[in-house]
This record gives sequence, structure tokens and C-alpha cells, in this order.
Amino acid sequence: MKAVIQRVLNAKVTVNEQITGEIGKGFLVLLGVMEDDTESEMKLMAKKVSQLRVFEDENEKMNLSLGDVGGSVLVVSQFTLCADVSHGRRPSFIKSARPEKANKLYEQFVCELHEWGIDNVQTGIFGADMAVELLNDGPVTIIMDTDEWKKG
Repeated sequence: MKAVIQRVLNAKVTVNEQITGEIGKGFLVLLGVMEDDTESEMKLMAKKVSQLRVFEDENEKMNLSLGDVGGSVLVVSQFTLCADVSHGRRPSFIKSARPEKANKLYEQFVCELHEWGIDNVQTGIFGADMAVELLNDGPVTIIMDTDEWKKG
């Protein structure tokens, strides 16, 4: 499972000119599900995202989590994170999960964030053509990959 986490002052996703999710301070999470991902990877990713300490404390040190600052999360499915560009110029998406599996783990990820105490979790629409707007704070952008965690 891969995720790009951006600390934002605000973010929103629009589908067919309708806002489907909108947050203030928090994280925009672009989530890609790989073919070999399981519930275990999903749970680990949700835990890491919910506990990531990248908000500044009173000493201007990145030391606070979403829960500490009352932050929200906007989760957007993004299968293109699973692209393999090692050969040629056209990305291959063969390693991305099939839509049924990816959607199931995406929805479970959203529920799992609630379980970790994130009250406001908004979403895009799985598989839709979405317009995502954000105001990156910092900028702070973190890339997470459960396959990398398995190596270490």
C-alpha cells in the first residue's frame, strides 16, 4: 500500500462540479492499493497516518499528531501511485489491485482512521474522475510504502 500524505491548511475533492469531501487543517491522503496488499497493510498504514507527528508544537518543532491538533483527513483513492515506470515511457498498472479489492481496502482504511480517533474523515469517490484542491502547509509531504517497511 502506498500513500502520499500532505499536511494541508485545507483541501477538497470535487466530482462533476459537486464537492464530495472538504477539510480544514489536517492531511490530504492519496492512497494506492497494490495487488498483494492485505488488511494487515491497511491497518498498519492507517495507524501510521493517524499517529504521524508533523504538526508544530509550541517550540515550532514537528511533534504533534492529527489528534493533538484536532485535524481532519481527506482520503482520495489513487491507483496511479501503483505505477511501474521501470520499462519504457508508458506506466504499467499491473501491480495495482483490482477495483473490487482496492475499493474494499480503501473503505476499510477510512473506517480504520475513525478507529484511531480521527473524527472527521472525508473522501472522494472511488474510481471517479476527481478534481483535488489543496493548500499545502509547509510544504510538508510524506510518502509511505508498506513494501518498504517490510524490508527494514
